[in-house]
Amino acid sequence: MSNQLKDFNTISRTAGPVLYREKKSRFIGYAFPVSSVEVADQRLSSLRKEHADATHVCYGYRIGIVNTQLRMNDDGEPAYTAGSPILGQITSAGLYDVLVCVVRYYGGVKLGAGGLSKAYKEAAKGVLESSTVIRRKAVSIIRLQFQYPQLDEVMGFISQNRLKVTSQQMKLDCSIEIVVTPEKSEAYCSRLKSKEGVEVQTKYVLI
Repeated sequence: MSNQLKDFNTISRTAGPVLYREKKSRFIGYAFPVSSVEVADQRLSSLRKEHADATHVCYGYRIGIVNTQLRMNDDGEPAYTAGSPILGQITSAGLYDVLVCVVRYYGGVKLGAGGLSKAYKEAAKGVLESSTVIRRKAVSIIRLQFQYPQLDEVMGFISQNRLKVTSQQMKLDCSIEIVVTPEKSEAYCSRLKSKEGVEVQTKYVLI
């Protein structure tokens, strides 16, 4: 079941700006819920326009439970002093589908690699602590298509296993959608596919 979705924590809405100061430099943290790399790129583009005069706009994100995509960007800061500590705060918090950006306005005093890493870490930590964390639940939607003569057998299976029906169409060509946990989906689908005349389709969604 490793290739299937699982429940996970994310944030419910945009958080920030949260300000962190270090030796006259300003570090402004933002956190965004993002469902794809494309959405993350759009958020970054908008933020860069909003802070067009900033010295750096650094970020990290972790997107997707299956084939998770991780990325960090130092945006001109010394390597691993910005993106890495930002991404580290996302992973430490156990969050997915989250983009964290830290905008820096240079204050005229160099911080050194250690100072930079601490500042970006604290800015990312601060904005994540201000975020509202929610649990996203993964479910499997199983769609059954069959002819009316198979109705009693299908409904008997649903009743016997106490499955939840989310939609149904009872005509000559019948269709029913049921919802189950991802862990049980494969077993149910296998048993349903063994029934003559029943076509089975599955998709995974987050609620």
